[in-house]
Order: sequence, then structure tokens, then C-alpha cells
Amino acid sequence: MLYFAYGSNLNHFQMKRRCKDSVFLKKINLKNFKLTFRSKYRAADIESKKNSIVPGGLFEISKSDEKKLDVYEDFPTLYKKYYFYYYGKKVMTYIMVNKSPFKFPTERYLNVVKRGYKDCGLDNKHLNKALVCF
Repeated sequence: MLYFAYGSNLNHFQMKRRCKDSVFLKKINLKNFKLTFRSKYRAADIESKKNSIVPGGLFEISKSDEKKLDVYEDFPTLYKKYYFYYYGKKVMTYIMVNKSPFKFPTERYLNVVKRGYKDCGLDNKHLNKALVCF
């Protein structure tokens, strides 16, 4: 199955540790969404926004990887699954159930995400934009 990562799961070391079968395929952009951070965990989330993009990593994952991600993402309490199509192929990602106000991420979490941006060859400009909430 295809999985789209946009937060801490972009970090290849963390993703491999959590999902041993995962394979990073390439970087892609999710259109008409924007990146934000929220909840008591100050974690990454995406929300609809016309003419905006969220860069991320496309991974191939196994069923057992998906089960591990479900636990990590606190599915279905904190995150629910969201599906979209990329060149005719179904892709799964997670979006937060409750759209609470923006909360700046912790330095530790942000560093994991930044490392993931580097690992996947993503442009930091969208990440930086998400950190300036207004």
C-alpha cells in the first residue's frame, strides 16, 4: 500500500524503526492542502487550502506497517485516515480528527521533521511557512 508522510514520518530512521518493511519511493506534493501543527502533542496536521501544497514522502508500506502507524498516530482518536489518488494509485495518509488551534511544535519534534525534510529532499519553505501561522 502507498502511504504519504508529511510530518515526523518523513524521517527515514524513525520510519524504518517503526515500519520495518517501509520503502521510500519519492517526494510528492499534495495539492490544495496546507501544513500546520496542533493538538496537545503539537504535531503536524494538514488541512484543505486551495492553491496550496504540502510536500511529503511517498512510501510503500506493508499491512503490518500500517497497523504500527495506526498505533503511533493514535488512530482513530487523534488521527483518521484520508485517501487520495496519485496517478491513479490510492494513497493513504492521516489527518487530525479535531482541528484545534495552531500550536508551535516542540524543538525535538521539529528537529525530527526537519531531518525528514532533508532525508526526502524537500524544500523547507513550506515547513517554514507552516511555522509562521499568520
